[in-house]
This record gives sequence, structure tokens and C-alpha cells, in this order.
Amino acid sequence: MQLNDIKKVLVVGAGTMGHAIAQVYAQNGFQVSLVDINEKILTHAIELIDMNLNILADFDRVNRDEIEAIKNRINPSTDLKSNAEIVDVVVEAIKEEPYAKLEVFKKLSNYCRADTILASNSSTLDIFKILKEISHPERIIAHHWFCPAHIIPSVEICPARKTSRETVHLSVELHRKLGKIPIVLEKFTPSYIVNKIQSAISGAMYELMMRNLATAEQIDLAIKTTLGIRLPIVGIVQMHDFTGLNLVEDIITAKGGSVPLVSEKVKRGELGAKTGKGHYDYEGQSEFEIVGKRDILFLKQLEFLEKNTEFKPI
Repeated sequence: MQLNDIKKVLVVGAGTMGHAIAQVYAQNGFQVSLVDINEKILTHAIELIDMNLNILADFDRVNRDEIEAIKNRINPSTDLKSNAEIVDVVVEAIKEEPYAKLEVFKKLSNYCRADTILASNSSTLDIFKILKEISHPERIIAHHWFCPAHIIPSVEICPARKTSRETVHLSVELHRKLGKIPIVLEKFTPSYIVNKIQSAISGAMYELMMRNLATAEQIDLAIKTTLGIRLPIVGIVQMHDFTGLNLVEDIITAKGGSVPLVSEKVKRGELGAKTGKGHYDYEGQSEFEIVGKRDILFLKQLEFLEKNTEFKPI
């Protein structure tokens, strides 16, 4: 199957993630079956999609005149079988319950063509272990979207050991066609990238709160006024390049740890922005050029946040 062969998509589960995933596909011209066992959830999903599209139109990300056509490309249904038989891609977005997911994929395996891509939105479960007995494992993959799916640009794409390269490649091209940024993992790891890092942050957050070391408001203010300015510009890996990998190594060593990846770079004199190479290669730019670009972007981000949020809770 080629990218141009993909015309029809099935999203199973019309809740928090499913309705918005269906919406994004419909926005990009695909015919979408949105299936759920609950009629009320389906009705609510269409109402949410209508609201989402109107908000996007306010920001010129959707043409308001096209909203009805987009909604008309979405077919809400409780009939899994008849919809599964005619689609090219399936995205499962039901509750995070292993048995329920297995039952859905068993049905999909029976109903869908052998070359239909079967994707799961789950990142909290080892979906590939759950689905190890499903036929044609080469077409099984994770497409992990982030909430709200119609706004957040990235989708994590994670293959299993038996997932074919063709399925990975087609998944990447499909999400690019959707206007998304595909983030491809080389192989499965629990929670993938974002949720793995996010869980570490959450653990530290709850430790601070449970030990009464800081209030919820002070923790959020601290993050918004530091990481909230830096992370969108330099991420977490490149942030270490600006800290200086020699200093990063000193901090790790002082805590009794070691990270060979960092130590090897320090030995080679690859300390980050100040030497023109660290985790990233700055291709001959001087420290002044690199830091100057960073600071201009930081100031633009700071100006936006001060003007639009004042760092206050929503």
C-alpha cells in the first residue's frame, strides 16, 4: 500500500483523544469512520469537533467555510465490523484497559484487510505484548497522539520488533500529510519519549507537594518562568549544550553518578555551544552567534508569555 492508496480511516473510541484524531484526518480530506459503543459519546464527540473547528477558524487554521464539509467527512457509528471492512488505517483510542484493547484488535484482525495498518494510541501500556497473537504483526504499530490532538503538532510513532519498515515509513508519510511532526522511536520503550520524561517531572512535583516544600501555585510559577521559557526553544538535550557538558558532568559526579555519553564528549572537548559541538554540531558557528540566536528567541518567548498569560493559572 502507498500513501495515495489511503483514503478511508477508522478511529475506534470517540472520547478525549479519538474525536480529535478523527477531526484531524477529516480536516485533511480523509473519509473517517468514528466508532464507539456509546451513542451519547458519539453525539458529544461531534459537538466537541464543531467547537474545535470554530476555535481553529478563529486562528485561521481552518477555513470557516469548510467546517461543514469537514464534519460531513466524519461518520459516527456503533458498527465496528462494517466500517473496519472498508478502511485502510485504523487508530485505536479506547480506554487504557488491556483486555478491552485486545478484544478490539481481535475483531479488527478478523474484519480488516491483511494490509490495513492497525495503530494504537496507547503509550501507557505495552500494546505490542498485549497484541502478540494478532495476525499480520507487520502492520501493527503505535501512533501516539497528544491532547489536544487537533492542536499539538507531534505524534510519536513506535514500531514493535515485528513491525515492517514499510509500515513505519507509511506511518511517517501519513502524519506528514496530516501536517503533524512524526517523532519516530527506533524500538519500543515503555511510555515512549514524552510520557517517560513527563513521568519523571510528575514524580518530582508530587514529592515537593507531599512534603509540603512548595505549593501547587509556586511549583507551576517556577516551571512557567524557567523551563516554560527555555524548553520550547532548546528542548532538554540542547539545554545541556548551553549549560556546558563539563559542568553537566561535574553536577552528575557530585551526586555520585556517571553518564559515559557525557564523559566521552567532555574528553573530546565537545562541551556544547562554547566549543561549537556537544550533543549538537553547530557547524562552525561561534559561541556568540549560537548564544545570540538563543537569547533573541528566549526574549520573544518571554515577551509572548508576559503579554498573554502573565504566568497566571488558567
